[in-house]
Amino acid sequence: MDVKDYYKILGVEKAATAEQIKKAYRKLAVKYHPDKNQGDKAAEDKFKEINEAYEVLSDAEKRKKYDQFGENYQYYEQHGGRPEDFDWSQYGGGGRQGGYTYSGNMEDMFGGGGGFSDFFEQLFGSQFSSGGRRQQQGPGRGRDVQATMEVSLEDAYNGATRQVEVNGSRLNIKMKPGLHEGQVIRLKGKGSPGRQGGQPGDLLITIQLSAHPQYELKGQDIHTEVPLPLYTAILGGKLTVPTPATTLSMNIPAGTDSGKVFRLKGKGMPAYDHKGAAGDLYIKAVVHIPKNLSEKEKELFQQLSQLNENGHA
Repeated sequence: MDVKDYYKILGVEKAATAEQIKKAYRKLAVKYHPDKNQGDKAAEDKFKEINEAYEVLSDAEKRKKYDQFGENYQYYEQHGGRPEDFDWSQYGGGGRQGGYTYSGNMEDMFGGGGGFSDFFEQLFGSQFSSGGRRQQQGPGRGRDVQATMEVSLEDAYNGATRQVEVNGSRLNIKMKPGLHEGQVIRLKGKGSPGRQGGQPGDLLITIQLSAHPQYELKGQDIHTEVPLPLYTAILGGKLTVPTPATTLSMNIPAGTDSGKVFRLKGKGMPAYDHKGAAGDLYIKAVVHIPKNLSEKEKELFQQLSQLNENGHA
């Protein structure tokens, strides 16, 4: 049986941290996501492979078992066996105490006919008899399935409904306001089917916020830049400010310098599941210098310049 290298699939070293694994997974998941590769079977298969690799390596206990199996074939830990008690002779006598190297037939070891997914079903979800053959122990819960979903900042701010296809069925996912990067939405019972009538697993959707050309999210605070007309900066007045939900009108005091930052309390990203709580909106006003002045405007600016010079003479 071909036991694939999950570290190689995600492009990370075996000593990679959980954060490095997550970063590598997100990058690959975006690249091979079905929405961006419609009709590409190879990309679809790669996406499934990436998700299966991440499912194992992102879980500390599963990763530990995977590492042990890959190095020493220590799958007998599934049923509490000790290395010195395990009988390797029935698999060709290749075992040795200390290193526990196995040189027998891997197909015999797992009952034959197994594929890539069978290996992990056995490694993480099945029990083995003392003879090494797989034995199903009645109904068992299905595996959780992991996926990523890219969400715009506007949808994260306002909430939205997204339709996804899972196992041939279309599901409507209602997203509450305040979604954040890395948040996981759990859909109970929408994962892999259970074994022998057991409960199905869950679908775990990790939220990935797409970059926005106008807003930058820092925690729950939103930062943006807004052009400020020169006349408003000098004389003061109203300035229209767009937000992810609507537009606001704010007062600009006379003599406002370019780069001045205004804070609108409570107008940032809503707090998920905390009604009424939200971050702040920070607005950097950048003075907009008028272009293509008319002759009359140039004349008036020249008069202002002369008045300024005379006033400081």
